[in-house]
Amino acid sequence: MTRLTADLASHFAATALGHVTREWPNKMDHVLTGPDDVKGPRELHPIFFGSFDWHSCVHSHWLLARLYRRFPDLPEAAAIRALLDDQFTREKVAGEVAYLARSSSRGFERPYGWAWALMLQGELARHPNAEGKRWAAALKPLADAFVARFREFLPLATYPVRMGLHANTAFALILARDYAAAVGDGSFAALCAEKASAWYRGDADCHAMEPSQSDFLSPTLIEAACLRVTLPADEFRAWFARYLPHAKNGEPKILFTPAFVTDRSDGQIAHLDGLNLSRAWCWRLIADGLPAGDPLRARADVAIEAHVQSALSHVAGDYMGEHWLASFALLVLDPYAE
Repeated sequence: MTRLTADLASHFAATALGHVTREWPNKMDHVLTGPDDVKGPRELHPIFFGSFDWHSCVHSHWLLARLYRRFPDLPEAAAIRALLDDQFTREKVAGEVAYLARSSSRGFERPYGWAWALMLQGELARHPNAEGKRWAAALKPLADAFVARFREFLPLATYPVRMGLHANTAFALILARDYAAAVGDGSFAALCAEKASAWYRGDADCHAMEPSQSDFLSPTLIEAACLRVTLPADEFRAWFARYLPHAKNGEPKILFTPAFVTDRSDGQIAHLDGLNLSRAWCWRLIADGLPAGDPLRARADVAIEAHVQSALSHVAGDYMGEHWLASFALLVLDPYAE
């Protein structure tokens, strides 16, 4: 099961609808500068107050918007439409933008939440109907604010962040570039591609020192996926042959082997289910950039199947994974937006 079906779409939608407006428990990214800043999630974030944390709430809205477009006849379609109508209003978006304007919010959700906010806007921009266009118009000021932040931050970021957690810069560039493609922002797409090349193009003979205990991204594969979507195909192939020269032989083995999850009630250990899903997504993007007869494509297909099967049944069940894993499952099962 490595492709999205209507049944899975319904399962993902029902899961996300169950938590996007669930305020508690909540892990906040909020700097207190005085007693007036002591407020709860809903007071601070009129839209993205649910799903345990801000970024998970953002990408759960992305998931719902994506499934609504891809499967308009879902049993959950009416509930999704009602939710997005209620959430994506100019007044509520203004509240989210106002939070970013706080002097203490400069680093808020950088770069992971920034990228997911743009991914959400890119999805809304692809909606062909009037309601989708209305939602996109309402959310545009928030997206514009994050584009401005990326444009300011990327020239200052001399070095990439290669960890398998939220600060990873390759993951952020993939999502930001997807947004740029959706809205036709060529200069922003070029900025993302230029930064990806500056950060990663000189890398070679990677030894894949992973996973770490709380990774939900593969530092090795997410970098390759980033250059897959930002380099011309022939240049990517030449680079990848230098970067993982033994991949066609199934080495390093760790990149082809799902991580083992011991306790899904532990939020950090549960990240490893996300690692398995995001690895599968990366392998799909990488394999699609290789020639038809490349032996790595067959190995990648086996790895995709193994990684998806290891995690898919755990998308729901414990809230530590349930509040976010469906979005990562959607990335791998339906990787291309068009």
